[in-house]
Amino acid sequence: MSGVTLSPPPLVLVTDSEYRKAEDIFSSSTPLLCRAAPSDEDALAAAISAQRARHVIVGHRPYRGALYAALERGGVIARFGVGHEGIDKAQAAARGLICTNTPGVLDQSVAELTMLLVSAAARRFSALPPQLDADVWAPPVGLELKGKTLTLVGYGRIARATARIAARGFGMTVVGFRRAAGHSPDVDPDLARITNDFGDAVRGASFVCLHLPTTPETKSFVNRDRLAMLEPDAWLINTARGAVVDEAALYDALAAGRLAGAALDVFVHEPYRPIDPSRDLRRLPNVILTPHVGSHTREANRAMGARALENIKLAEAGRFGEMDIVS
Repeated sequence: MSGVTLSPPPLVLVTDSEYRKAEDIFSSSTPLLCRAAPSDEDALAAAISAQRARHVIVGHRPYRGALYAALERGGVIARFGVGHEGIDKAQAAARGLICTNTPGVLDQSVAELTMLLVSAAARRFSALPPQLDADVWAPPVGLELKGKTLTLVGYGRIARATARIAARGFGMTVVGFRRAAGHSPDVDPDLARITNDFGDAVRGASFVCLHLPTTPETKSFVNRDRLAMLEPDAWLINTARGAVVDEAALYDALAAGRLAGAALDVFVHEPYRPIDPSRDLRRLPNVILTPHVGSHTREANRAMGARALENIKLAEAGRFGEMDIVS
């Protein structure tokens, strides 16, 4: 109809790495218009101001200043993923911004990687490539998972998905640990038991898997003292957050043979660099490392992109009670 001016669709900038992970979702989104933008905070803030973007979707890297000043009040900072420690919620609240994440949609992907690392640890995968390179055919003896004890440190959604795979698929005995009391075995059929005593939880466990978020209370939660509580033949598996492990203490325990091994998908610094140059986990023969790929599957990426956009659409519609808001 002539004379009618249509408002442009709300513009959402998506940091480039996340845009590539779910490009088909972002490129076809309506009624939102999505564009890729730099991940660097200053460059992202400049793009928001130049393009008058109302919302932003970001990855796990930290954002500490310019981003919050660039967005207008009522805008959404949507995390492409679950962890939101990279977002300064206090600054966001002070600027009238809404922070969201995407819970639930990556549980299966992370749980599957957790069990892949458990299986790799059981079969001593870290020792195999060097033998093949040296034309040696004397592999170390592995373990069957059936009947072994798997302890899940933190018992949220991803841990519950892991427990289901471990108990029903591999026949493992699964023990849960929560920092506070809650969840009993009668409502968690995949658990043999659950406790808030860390020493009790890891006693007798062949594999200890971390599923803790990063909070002030969980930073370096797996420290020197708690590592000493693990069995000497246990493997530590971390697909949660790097900050929950004291990497220097872990290195010392592994190098001294006080722990059988570690399989890590997350690190204090990403891309990985050692906390101490003399304690480089990559140099140890009993370590398996992957580059934070827990949720990096086609299915999880598409689901995270769709959920991040759904949170923004709900904000545009004023349906704040239905959003995955974090604070």
